[in-house]
Amino acid sequence: TPGTPHNPPIPPQPQPQPQPQPQPKGRELFRSQRKESEGSVDCPNLEFEYGDADGHGAELAELYSYTEEPELSHNRRCFEEDFHTQVPDRRWLELDAAQQKAYVMRLLDGLEVVNRDKRLRVARAILYLAQGVFGDCDNEGDVLHWSRHNSFLLYQLGTFSAFLELLNMEIENSQACSSALRKPAISLADSTELRVLLSVMYLMVENIRVEQETDPPEWKTCRETFRMELSFPVHTEEPFALLLFTMVTKFCSGHAPHFPMKKVLLLLWKVLLFTLGGFEALQAMKVRRREELGLPPLPEDSIQVVRGMRAASPPTYAIELMEQQQQQQQQQQKRSHRSRRPLMKQDSLDIYNERDPFKSDEGGVDEEENDDVDSGIEGELDLMERDAIIPAMPAQRLPIERVSFPKGLPWAPKVRQKDIEHFLEASRNKFIGFTLGQDTETLIGLPRPIHESVKTLKQHKYVSISDVQIKNEEELEKCPMSLGEEEVQETPCEVLYRAMLYNLPQYMIALLKILLAAAPTSKAKTDSINILADVLPEEMPITVLQSMKLGIDVNRHKEIIVKSISALLLLLLKHFKLNHIYQFEYVSQHLVFANCIPLILKFFNQNIMSYITAKNSISVLDYPHCTVCDLPELTAESLEAGDNNQFCWRNLFSCINLLRILNKLTKWKHSRTMMLVVFKSAPILKRALKVKQAMMQLYVLKLLKIQTKYLGRQWRKSNMKTMSAIYQKVRHRMNDDWAYGNDIDARPWDFQAEECTLRANIEAFNSRRYDKPQDSEFAPVDNCLQSVLGQRLELPEDFHYSYELWLEREVFSQPIRWEELLHCQ
Repeated sequence: TPGTPHNPPIPPQPQPQPQPQPQPKGRELFRSQRKESEGSVDCPNLEFEYGDADGHGAELAELYSYTEEPELSHNRRCFEEDFHTQVPDRRWLELDAAQQKAYVMRLLDGLEVVNRDKRLRVARAILYLAQGVFGDCDNEGDVLHWSRHNSFLLYQLGTFSAFLELLNMEIENSQACSSALRKPAISLADSTELRVLLSVMYLMVENIRVEQETDPPEWKTCRETFRMELSFPVHTEEPFALLLFTMVTKFCSGHAPHFPMKKVLLLLWKVLLFTLGGFEALQAMKVRRREELGLPPLPEDSIQVVRGMRAASPPTYAIELMEQQQQQQQQQQKRSHRSRRPLMKQDSLDIYNERDPFKSDEGGVDEEENDDVDSGIEGELDLMERDAIIPAMPAQRLPIERVSFPKGLPWAPKVRQKDIEHFLEASRNKFIGFTLGQDTETLIGLPRPIHESVKTLKQHKYVSISDVQIKNEEELEKCPMSLGEEEVQETPCEVLYRAMLYNLPQYMIALLKILLAAAPTSKAKTDSINILADVLPEEMPITVLQSMKLGIDVNRHKEIIVKSISALLLLLLKHFKLNHIYQFEYVSQHLVFANCIPLILKFFNQNIMSYITAKNSISVLDYPHCTVCDLPELTAESLEAGDNNQFCWRNLFSCINLLRILNKLTKWKHSRTMMLVVFKSAPILKRALKVKQAMMQLYVLKLLKIQTKYLGRQWRKSNMKTMSAIYQKVRHRMNDDWAYGNDIDARPWDFQAEECTLRANIEAFNSRRYDKPQDSEFAPVDNCLQSVLGQRLELPEDFHYSYELWLEREVFSQPIRWEELLHCQ
């Protein structure tokens, strides 16, 4: 029968079982395949809920690497030695609020001493308080409770400001920098002071940031004050986030290789999340901003729509499962008689037409190339490559999969003003023979169906906040005098952008450098930066067990770095886009110039399923578990087994963030969409569809949708299941010819011009809004040569080092066009 394969599946066993099994029906076959698929290329549905961050305990645990674990007891000793001299025969938990305050004030006085070692001991005692005085606690819940309680207490007594001063001192500590630069290998010991300071600050930010229903009113007030303090600095000229960005660039430039980058990035991400707001706060701000601008409300809440989505089955689900089971069943036979078919190259991926895997002709699935299960990663990668060659199976064969799609489409369609203009232009050319520019009201001479079409388009017209901002910007550029100064709201986002503006390209390059070094696909190169300074112990491991533990620790460390960079970049892009479209475009453009698009594609060019299900954690060593429970003896087997989670939350979170960043960079930008096509992203993205998580699939499908018209008819023909998934899951744009490529936008043009125009607009915006001499064009000019040459200019301290380079670049290599003086407007 067509629903029954000729080779029945059997459970995977160490030795293939040659005897035939009774043939199950199609539905049972799929159920058994789903059960058996854990070790296979595909995976079951992932119960993952996307949010601003992971659970509170998990976020605190990721601050520490496993090599730092001995320092927990060291912090405890520092605290207890001091505490028992001050408060004999009492425990911290037994003190009342006044006594706790008095003791913390004494500790803070101890931070003022000149002796570095004494300062460090006091800082460790404060860190132990922020870690939740685990020596007095019986379980993990108590540790987390006291960690929050102590964080609020520490903040109220001014600990954060004190630690900020110490952090500034450590950053400027040239002695530590020079000694780290001289060392052949940097280890944990080089960053001890910085790690203690950053840990205290991180624990305070994270504990105060997270809201709980049981929080007393004074804690809520405290939270708002802290948020304001981090967003709008009082004493310094720059927000706290900028100091952390400066640490990142200093680390990447090689001047401070001992900076503990993981902690800096985690703290930076949490500070941005706290001061700017998470995704739900952003959605509320967006709704509020639309109301202020008099725009109609959003058609739906995108967060809720995505949460309600169900994952679609990946394109080649059944074929690959059957192939794997056949591999195990028929390994011996295949080696003798199978006919090998060479793998096709990426650019001719679409040569096969749809074929039905359940047809019972002998040549069906068997002909396809199959590598042995034992051939490790190469076998996996071959399966992945073949994913793009063998097309999907027809949907009607799989009654079980039809239920996963919701009734109706999840998104309301949208139409841009530009789409209506294009439609009318084409219609007028066809029926009248001339066009009326941007006039969308005059429909004279157009047939009735065109009138209906325009009416429908206008019903679904969507004006974004960005459209309004671009229009305002054009008007301000045209009439700077009559419109006067624009009122700029002093939001945390605005303050941050103004502070970041002049070094923003360096910040983006530095973040991407670290992301590249932490990506699992990156090969260790001599010129790449060393991001393992705050995970490698002073003495390298000598036993196999220690090496395994360090290996897990290093992988976990890299995963956490990827998670924090992907999350903070996405936060910046989303908040800047809401604050002003050109702020977003400025950040985007510098990410694109710094090769962010190929970097993210390189990240996804791996076995993404094994990355998402990676078990690079040792749960018994995680904080706070390791502080209150007796640690079992670790063995190689227990390390290999890992935890029993279905997937790794942080890795799935990172993947979704990176896909969202890629979407943000390429949306409506044809030059960048062409980069996706040029870098052959389609097969890479199709492989990512194997992850059965609705949100991840949605962003992959969006990226496939924007480049479909450039991929050719053959690709579309052999990827019909992917096309259907795009239709069912991604928002429709009326008049968007995404599936056929008859669109004007699909024709090649000078893509560089598009980026140049955008760049000119961004520069005009930045200079108008942020350059110091606001009215330079209209200010009186000093024409006296003597006084102009006699003015003293403020030059940076290091200017004399690069003076010759500056002269060469700015003076000698610039041609002087004297005739422009005559044509000057």
